[in-house]
Amino acid sequence: MSLAFQFVSFGDFLYVARMRITGGRAARRVLKVPPGLDVRPTPDLVKQAIFNSLGTRVAGARVLELFAGTGALSLECLSRGATSALCIERSSRHAALIRENAAVAGCADMLQVRVQDVFTAVRQLAATGERFELVLADPPYGEKNIGRRSTSFAQQLLDDETLPHLCAPGGLLVLGHSKRDTLTLPESWREHKLLKHGDCIMRFFAVRQ
Repeated sequence: MSLAFQFVSFGDFLYVARMRITGGRAARRVLKVPPGLDVRPTPDLVKQAIFNSLGTRVAGARVLELFAGTGALSLECLSRGATSALCIERSSRHAALIRENAAVAGCADMLQVRVQDVFTAVRQLAATGERFELVLADPPYGEKNIGRRSTSFAQQLLDDETLPHLCAPGGLLVLGHSKRDTLTLPESWREHKLLKHGDCIMRFFAVRQ
């Protein structure tokens, strides 16, 4: 997805004019994003639609964010009343940025960052019995895949047999992907809701009982 944002330089980082927390006690706090296209921030309009749909589910929730990037989705949850958030991000530089953003949002004590491959982290968290009311992932987009099965990170998350075990009873997986990326839904998930905004699709899944 192209980044239609207005950039303002500040030291080693770029601020994105529209990259803000959109609701809750830390609303309007501006977050940092790394320079370049390594991270694709979830647009504010998309975040607002996600959290309007989640409603009261956020309050009191334990949150896991995969492919965390800037940590914006976790910080949005904490601003809106989630009790804790765990961000999984493979880049140590981006992990440091998440911690800075948590400090800016005033919720550093409620957020933990693990510098780790997402799929390794999922297996380890499941092995220790961790459970989350919200699992959020807006990973790098896959390629257009008409006529063939997707190989994107979004599809790999759906295919991961361990991931459903991380959802607490009644929990949701919120997964972002490109509209050009046609996903195959395994039997372990049922779709709860779908949101579209430009090239971005956000899908809400519950574990099939």
